[in-house]
Amino acid sequence: MSSDPRPFPPGEYPAIVIGSGPGGLQASYGLRRHGIAHAVLSADPSPGGMFRRWPFFQRLLSWTKPYAPEERTSREYQRFDWNSLIADEPELRSLQAGLMDGTSYFPSRPEMEANLAAFADRAGIAIRYGCTWQRTRREEGTGGTTFVLETTDGEYRTRALVLAVGVAQPWSPQKTPGIEHARHYADTREASSYAGKRVFIIGKQNSGFELASGLAPWASQIVLSSPSPAKLSVQTRSLVGVRARYVQPFEDNFLGLGVSLLDASTDGIVHAGDAYRVDLKRTDNGMPMSVEADEVIAATGFTCPLQDLPDLGVTTVGRSMLPAVTPMWESVSVPGIFFAGTITQAAHGLRKHGIPANSGAVHGHRYNGLILTRHIAETRFGVETPRPAVPEGDVLGYLLREATCAPELWHQKAYLARVVSVSPREGIRDEGILPLVHALDAMDRDLIAMTVEADGQGSIYPVVYIKKDGRTEEHALPGHPMRDFATAEHRGAAAAAIGSLLPSYARGG
Repeated sequence: MSSDPRPFPPGEYPAIVIGSGPGGLQASYGLRRHGIAHAVLSADPSPGGMFRRWPFFQRLLSWTKPYAPEERTSREYQRFDWNSLIADEPELRSLQAGLMDGTSYFPSRPEMEANLAAFADRAGIAIRYGCTWQRTRREEGTGGTTFVLETTDGEYRTRALVLAVGVAQPWSPQKTPGIEHARHYADTREASSYAGKRVFIIGKQNSGFELASGLAPWASQIVLSSPSPAKLSVQTRSLVGVRARYVQPFEDNFLGLGVSLLDASTDGIVHAGDAYRVDLKRTDNGMPMSVEADEVIAATGFTCPLQDLPDLGVTTVGRSMLPAVTPMWESVSVPGIFFAGTITQAAHGLRKHGIPANSGAVHGHRYNGLILTRHIAETRFGVETPRPAVPEGDVLGYLLREATCAPELWHQKAYLARVVSVSPREGIRDEGILPLVHALDAMDRDLIAMTVEADGQGSIYPVVYIKKDGRTEEHALPGHPMRDFATAEHRGAAAAAIGSLLPSYARGG
């Protein structure tokens, strides 16, 4: 880490990253990888972002498997490690596995915080801590737009602003009468303080079930309520559902062991003596009902803390106030403002079969961060990045190996793709890992894109996209019970798909 405890004094920088959580650290690493000078500013006192505080009951939902079928520093091992950041240097890879005590393959919150601090330290990522971004303005000049950031330390200026501030600003439905009587998830007290109490939790996503699991030994009764039924992530094939680690409240609900799951909207919260009455409207028949509780907790989620950027023209969408972004995570309304980390979930991708990207979690957005910084280096600073030539005879084997082993494609199904371009002048070039939507919609060249996809019903299989003369074809390849997509059957199906671009495969070569 930098020996200067307060690097990056106020001034002008080619690029500025705001945030020292996993998104900010990965973005800073990526910019430096491409030789882009930049400053990193953080309001926090140390690395870690939201992992310095949450999850409340300490154990993460994302796994790191210390003993896996792949070498720990290999690229393939990333499929088994959802929490480490990505680096070229072997000594910076898979740091999380070496910081776990072996009691679980889900790291504890302090272990995750230590993982991020170790990456920042060993990678030498300099950060100006205790520097809070307060306001923003734009200045137009002959060289384009300059963003001026007012902070507690002074003014900063840049033409490339990367925001990695997370989706971590607590949100509660303020239109709900009496919502002020509910504590937000972020303000949950120490678990033993709920001993013997009836707890009502608004919300049936991961945060709600985390609280139900953690409070189960203490609370006498727990009720979780939201208008829609809770679904496990194994059902949705994504992180949108409740992770299977929280099945205990589901089981307790069915066994009648003091946990109830209600499909109902919250109409209001009122005092009822020394307790509260939560008034509800059932989803199934619209009938009213009420539940008495000693404590009400709003596990109602978080919003994106964009400060005054909407006043500058940054458009947002949805309750979470996610910015409207391009497939390369740049504001669609204010070019030059980019987003890293969990905010990259704002770029939805194709959402095939209704399955979203996994960009809201570290194991997904860490790859987005490296793609983003390459894009910034190329488009904002004129840095040429390698596009290695691929011999025509190697294309098929290369793409099928990627479908079988590439962690980027497995962690970001139907969202990220290995892209190979085909040109009479330049030959066959490896374009790297890119968002599929960007490859199909924005790249003005013939190409082959390989993805791994899921149909939401349990099937996982590769898909080959062929873009030729501006038209796109989609070819789903067979699945495989052992997820081996390099079999003779797959080679035959993939060769037929790419034959329209590569004549040797059309001839059966």
